[in-house]
Amino acid sequence: MSKRLRVNPIACDASGLCAELIPEMIHLDEWGYPIVDSDPVPPEHEPNARRAVAACPKLALLLQGAR
Repeated sequence: MSKRLRVNPIACDASGLCAELIPEMIHLDEWGYPIVDSDPVPPEHEPNARRAVAACPKLALLLQGAR
């Protein structure tokens, strides 16, 4: 099952922590809000994706398709 990162834009407060933890998949816009790559998370980036999800202060980042 492919896993994808998703962000809840309403919950997000633009702290930018997610982009620091997985810059391969998340970039920040000019206001600091995350732009998440819509491609599936490659297996080699999954540990960093899980760290970013766990570290999100607003619980706005999700890893869909995760077990």
